[in-house]
Amino acid sequence: MFTTGQWIFALFFVIAFVIFISMSYKRDKKLHKRYYGGSKWVLVGFLIFVLLLFVIKFWLKP
Repeated sequence: MFTTGQWIFALFFVIAFVIFISMSYKRDKKLHKRYYGGSKWVLVGFLIFVLLLFVIKFWLKP
């Protein structure tokens, strides 16, 4: 289905992609902490809201 050259290219591409993404993440780690520090509380609030909707749905079910 794939030639040997295509498999080698895919392997090198995946390795290079993972290295590039990890280097970019390490470089931006300080900025993420500064600008997105409270984002976990937004996620918690959203999950509580969805849970509350399910509770109301089953509570009001006839």
